[in-house]
Amino acid sequence: MRVRREVLGDAHVDAAQSRTTAFTQDFQDLITRYAWGEIWTRPGLDRRIRSAVTLTALIAQGHWEELAMHVAAARRNGLTQDEISEVILQTAIYCGVPAAHHAYAIAEPVLRQLDEKKQS
Repeated sequence: MRVRREVLGDAHVDAAQSRTTAFTQDFQDLITRYAWGEIWTRPGLDRRIRSAVTLTALIAQGHWEELAMHVAAARRNGLTQDEISEVILQTAIYCGVPAAHHAYAIAEPVLRQLDEKKQS
């Protein structure tokens, strides 16, 4: 849970936890233990690389509802706006131009909002 909070932020995790029901409890436990407790804590890749890989996978699979959250996580993990743009540009070749176009449309307002928060 510590890594999940560090990567996604307390607000996101608190909201996800508050939406947990008896029906979804096992799933929430699964992703916390395996995604955040097993995969994101492995020593083989740092969080910056894991974020770049995650952005690419989300774009490749068209998981747009998760992309904005992981763009913010990528910034929290140290990727710059330019590096996120490069990741998306790379996906244009390997995942398709329409996917990259859609990813830019999702990422840009997230990055703008993060910059505005940083400046205030």
